[in-house]
Amino acid sequence: MENAVDPHTALFQQHRSRLFGLAYRMLGAPGDAEDVLHDAWLRWHAQDADALDDPEAWLVTVTTRIALDRLRRAKTERAHYPGPWLPEPAIAESEQPEAQLERAESLTLTFLLLLERLSADERAAFLLHEVFDYSHAETAAMLDISEDACRQRVHRAKLRLRQDRPRQPATSPVTQQRLMERFMQALQRPDAATLRALFAEDAMHVSDGGGLARATLRPLHGAERLSRLYLQIGLQQQGHDVHHEIRQLNGLPALLSWQAGALISASWIDTDGERITAIHALRHPGKLARLAVVTKAAAAASLH
Repeated sequence: MENAVDPHTALFQQHRSRLFGLAYRMLGAPGDAEDVLHDAWLRWHAQDADALDDPEAWLVTVTTRIALDRLRRAKTERAHYPGPWLPEPAIAESEQPEAQLERAESLTLTFLLLLERLSADERAAFLLHEVFDYSHAETAAMLDISEDACRQRVHRAKLRLRQDRPRQPATSPVTQQRLMERFMQALQRPDAATLRALFAEDAMHVSDGGGLARATLRPLHGAERLSRLYLQIGLQQQGHDVHHEIRQLNGLPALLSWQAGALISASWIDTDGERITAIHALRHPGKLARLAVVTKAAAAASLH
């Protein structure tokens, strides 16, 4: 007979999905989010839950503050990161309940990257109020600031996100899937004209190798440059046991590239509804390692 979960643990587990969703959106890395939850659990374990009027608010507050401390350190580290930094996918499939419960758009990798433009304090206030639907008063209490200061942070965050997002990317999964399939086919049968037609004139390529894998150290711009780059990549991969598949990452289609059983890149796109406006290629071995494990586990589970 299995041991029953004690009420204290059960209460934490009840809110775990929301806490992870918050920590992950704060940090853009599932491993870091899990570390935050571990620290939050230790504090929760030492807390008398019966003495709390609102256990959920207590847990969200603790999780937010731990994540804030980690994010401030991470921003310092990312300032010295070799080349562009991209968030790490949290899930290999879209069935995760948390993605359905919270606003799905805020879980996309493109949106997580956009959140990097915010200060740590702005990011926390924005997520709590705009994504997790806490009032200004509740958010202010969680961040230990005045309600006016909270409103200002949320306002600045929304303004900055609008300014840094000159055109709304088409995040329709159908549109993403269609363009991703065309892109995959163009890589499998490399052709300059076919690739060129996929990209908007001002399309951008961003690649994260973390100094550990071959990647462009600066974003590349322009359809011509991107088509030449991917023509070269497609040609180089011919005859080298490379295969591609489209899987769901954080709720939208992404292209996974495998070589001899190892995941060598994960790419996702932004579109204007017709062509690719941006392509992000994750090549960092450490970030890909967890994704490979989860993806293979999901594939194995689907066979049973």
